[in-house]
Amino acid sequence: MRAARKNWKTYALGVAAVAALLSSTACESGGTDDAARSTPSAAASATGSAEPGDGSGISSSSSANSGGSGDSGSSGDSGGAATTACADPDLSITTSLWQHDEGRHLLITATNISDKPCTLYHYPYVSFGADIENPLGPMESKPQAIATIKPKGKAYAGLLLFRPDEKTNTFKSFALGYQDRVPNSGGDAAPLDIAFSDDIDSVAVGPNPLITYWNVDLGAVQNFMIKAGKS
Repeated sequence: MRAARKNWKTYALGVAAVAALLSSTACESGGTDDAARSTPSAAASATGSAEPGDGSGISSSSSANSGGSGDSGSSGDSGGAATTACADPDLSITTSLWQHDEGRHLLITATNISDKPCTLYHYPYVSFGADIENPLGPMESKPQAIATIKPKGKAYAGLLLFRPDEKTNTFKSFALGYQDRVPNSGGDAAPLDIAFSDDIDSVAVGPNPLITYWNVDLGAVQNFMIKAGKS
């Protein structure tokens, strides 16, 4: 936001006029120097750069959106301006499993392939088969900011598929839907059937899988899934 500034004009006054002006000002009680009071102060930086996530020690070839990253309570946005909710034509969806994890965690990466920013609100609607309560409920990971992604930018959501010793079912795809600005909205739209990326043949899903909120900070999503897996 640009600071509002007033334009000031300088007038040449004669010696007598200056004297009269000073005399009049002195007679006023509580007189102040308007020019000094109106001098704009140095504006603080409005870039709002966020601190990076605290990291989970997990390396990934995916890169977070250049629009900024945040800690576990921040997902980054485009400066607070309202944007259109992302829809299927705006996005390319890929999936990946964590290595050395026994396939317990799945990462969904959404890349903005449109020419305008869009926002992934709240968490994705993810569904598996009829034996699982759908759509999946969210983890305790609601960020303070919304996940607005610029063209070619990325946002992430993570799934805890199952916990150790749980009985699982195997799936080769999942259903995916998007929310609008209002929480729990957009559910009337038909979900899309998403095939897993080529390197994932299938996933095992337990009775109570969970999903994170969308977040442009990959490290924050990783941390949420790791904490959920230990609980």
